[in-house]
Amino acid sequence: MNTFGRNILFWLAVAMTLGFLFNAFQEPRNGAGSGDVLAYSDFTKEAAAGSISDVTIKGSEIIGHRANGGTPFRVTVPQNENVVTRLSGSAVKITAENNDPNKFSIGGVLISLLPFVLMIGAYFFFLRMMQSKGGGGAMGFGKSRAKLLNEAHGRVTFEDVAGIEEAKVELQEIVEFLKDPQKFQRLGGKIPKGALLVGSPGTGKTLIARAVAGEANVPFFTISGSDFVEMFVGVGASRVRDMFAEAKKSAPCIIFIDEIDAVGRHRGAGIGGGNDEREQTLNQLLVEMDGFEANEGVILIAATNRPDVLDTALLRPGRFDRQIMVPLPDVKGREKILEVHMKKLPLSKNVEAAVIARGTPGFSGAELANVVNEAALLAARKNKRVVSMEDFESAKDKVLMGAERLSMAMSEEEKKNTAYHEAGHAIVAIHEPESDPIHKATIVPRGRALGMVVRLPEGDRYSTSHARLKANLSVGMGGRVAEELIFGREHVTTGASGDIQQATNIARSMVTEWGLSDEIGMVDYAEGQDEYRSKRISSATSATIEKEVRKLIDEAYARAKSILTEHMDELHKLAKALLEYELLSGDEITAVLRGDPIIRDDGRDEGDDKKPKSSVPTGGSIGGLPQSA
Repeated sequence: MNTFGRNILFWLAVAMTLGFLFNAFQEPRNGAGSGDVLAYSDFTKEAAAGSISDVTIKGSEIIGHRANGGTPFRVTVPQNENVVTRLSGSAVKITAENNDPNKFSIGGVLISLLPFVLMIGAYFFFLRMMQSKGGGGAMGFGKSRAKLLNEAHGRVTFEDVAGIEEAKVELQEIVEFLKDPQKFQRLGGKIPKGALLVGSPGTGKTLIARAVAGEANVPFFTISGSDFVEMFVGVGASRVRDMFAEAKKSAPCIIFIDEIDAVGRHRGAGIGGGNDEREQTLNQLLVEMDGFEANEGVILIAATNRPDVLDTALLRPGRFDRQIMVPLPDVKGREKILEVHMKKLPLSKNVEAAVIARGTPGFSGAELANVVNEAALLAARKNKRVVSMEDFESAKDKVLMGAERLSMAMSEEEKKNTAYHEAGHAIVAIHEPESDPIHKATIVPRGRALGMVVRLPEGDRYSTSHARLKANLSVGMGGRVAEELIFGREHVTTGASGDIQQATNIARSMVTEWGLSDEIGMVDYAEGQDEYRSKRISSATSATIEKEVRKLIDEAYARAKSILTEHMDELHKLAKALLEYELLSGDEITAVLRGDPIIRDDGRDEGDDKKPKSSVPTGGSIGGLPQSA
């Protein structure tokens, strides 16, 4: 029923209700409903005594007035009593009114029709509830909850998606089919019915699915896998049928199911607590994708970060024909993603997306967007008009380790210890040929770290050489060695706990996983491979593994001690500069070691508030392996 019809019924019901109330509470004419109620015997006595002036006979009721004062009264006449005959000898004025029960009355009509109108209104109300979409009605459990997105919700195209070029190439064919299906059908080709986007959380699976719909300019239905499952058996299957029925009306179109593993998990054998509702939903989805009836022009795109739990029938050709990997972006991809998000920000001239990309290895697209947003918030907090490189550096550190702990009160002794600890990492890294270049060093506490040295690789690495692993071990030992050389073994702190843990993990992986130990050889003894590992590895082999791990760490310790002993003057210079400035960039560290002065501007563009820069910087990020505890 349309809106106009519902309004008509509503106002009709209101009018009849008002008529009923008016008819029920209106005063009767000729004084009816007011005055005394007399018994018929008293009435005859007063009439014989001449105390009544006039009466009006209305059916079985007499309405009259007394002679003195005109007081009104009412009398009910007994059956078979002739009032006119009884009053004929008196001076009472007698009048009569017709009391025809069939006489037309608007109030009576309204009262008689009101129950029927209310019943009809209730019928249409429940009928609409049962027919409502989205499962919101009283009987609408089986209706699809898919939402239709179009250009009114913000069109997304491939230009808005960066860093996943391979996935865009795979999906471009689907876009071409949606634009010109005859191009493929002329040669007998069939477009894949489904594409499964597989990747880590935040890599842009949902965004690229919307971009496919935006590029093809077709309707885009989106739904979550959990929206199919209810406590009532059969509801999910009904929703699947309804969703595809709606999609066929809008074909060609795209259906996007996010987190499909909620409904597409492996089906059991029906024994031991199987979920009948979820399995029926999955069965219906399989039939709709590739069953007896074809779904021409409806392409299903789904996303998951757990492809290993999906049912094999869902992944076979004819259903999800393609599994498209949406990986974490490499350094070039991260740079493009940052550039996409930076378009919305007023940037300082010193902002370099390439440098930020190098310092964020392993970041997903969502995390990079968060870094850009945090940088904008930090700049706004400082009342800046543009977002500078300093803000992006602070945003990276905040995302990785948390906000700065500026309220943390460190004693001068602790600050000095931290400065020499971080300087030890930096000096060893500078003199290790295989180590990555230093990006910056800081002694500003952040998260659980009292300081850190950041080494920034020139690009993403997908494998690491034996020499580079040994260099990383030496750099990791540099902080502890510096504390021992400057303060003595009795005064070292627990600040190297993170370094020791990380170095142990690297050394153990070199021995048990990567075949870089001559004693162990190229045999995999990595933990967690299977539950029988303790039976496969003898006590002698375990002892040899621990011996080799200890040997690698001792060699790294000796190498770090040799470097710091030889370059003790550089260690003192760098620690003194860290105590003074608290944060030094890679170029500034090089200048300190050369003996050149450090020249800094205020780091602001024209138009920013001219405030002197605080001696406590807002910097620090982790690139490659973090080298502080």
